[in-house]
Amino acid sequence: MTEFIESIAPNVWEIRERVVESTWETIYMALVAALIAGTIGIILGIILVVTNKRGILENVKFYHYLEQVINTCRSVPFIILLALLAPFTRFIVGTTIGTTAAIVPIIIGIIPFYSRQVENALLEVDPGIVEAAQSMGSSPLEIIFGVYLKEGFPSLVRVSAVSIINLIGLTTMAGVVGGGGLGDLAIARGYNRYQMDVTVVSTLLIMIIVFASQWLGRVLIRKTSH
Repeated sequence: MTEFIESIAPNVWEIRERVVESTWETIYMALVAALIAGTIGIILGIILVVTNKRGILENVKFYHYLEQVINTCRSVPFIILLALLAPFTRFIVGTTIGTTAAIVPIIIGIIPFYSRQVENALLEVDPGIVEAAQSMGSSPLEIIFGVYLKEGFPSLVRVSAVSIINLIGLTTMAGVVGGGGLGDLAIARGYNRYQMDVTVVSTLLIMIIVFASQWLGRVLIRKTSH
């Protein structure tokens, strides 16, 4: 088996330990970024819902201000965002190179997208349930946790699965500027050194991670939809 792999992908076999390391780097970036960006994105999504017109904490001016900030951040291409955030990244983690440094722009890059997804998911909650909770004297926090998050949980799982796939895409793009992971391996080792087998294997591993996240997302959606 090892002879077969070595014959069809000699460059990959030569750096097999680096391939494993890069795979874990990609998973590490995705998990940490998903945890932090997910928390912030849910908070922002909730704020968008409750401050919108006819929201339980209606504040249209604040809503439009936050909406403009989110839309502006979403409009910046991620590759440019990497450069723009370099000073901030260096301030936070002390460097702009490596997997930990790459997590900073990945988080900031995915938050606007995810917060919008959260907003759309929570807006699917039946307004009648919200009104019923208000008429019963429930506080805003009780409505947020007991109605929006509880009733909208299946939709949140669905949009989270989609956002994870986008996030994995950002981890590969971070490799262009030395962010580590499979994206960095595919570009720095595969493309720049004309080692096509490294590029192909890196791409396949990224696809496996994406497919695994899709499968997990479908399982969670099925379990939470019943």
